[in-house]
Amino acid sequence: MAVAFEVTGAERGAWAVLRVCGELDLVTSPVLRQRVHDAVAEGHHSLVLDLSDVFFCDSSGVGVLIASRRLIRSCQGRLRLILPDRGAEDGSHVNRVLGALGVRRLFDVRADVAAATADGPDSLTA
Repeated sequence: MAVAFEVTGAERGAWAVLRVCGELDLVTSPVLRQRVHDAVAEGHHSLVLDLSDVFFCDSSGVGVLIASRRLIRSCQGRLRLILPDRGAEDGSHVNRVLGALGVRRLFDVRADVAAATADGPDSLTA
């Protein structure tokens, strides 16, 4: 059974929100990379990646997230990830992968779109 990968975009105030669904892996990560580059090229320097519906992420997916962070920082922009914490048993796969690799601290992680697009202070990130 093939699972569809999809990246959809929306705007919420000053934020561009890219909602990612499916597996973020070697085959699909170039799609997300291109969508992030397109958003930045369109002038969106405040970007939310909603990863709530990503149920698998491999090293190439993590690489795209880190590259996206680097790109946004080079524009003096802001990047926030949505990684809901549903508990240890069924929590976000991406959250667990980033934590296991020790790179979760690099990202400003929020629970939902409302929290990610709020104009509160950014979290401290390395």
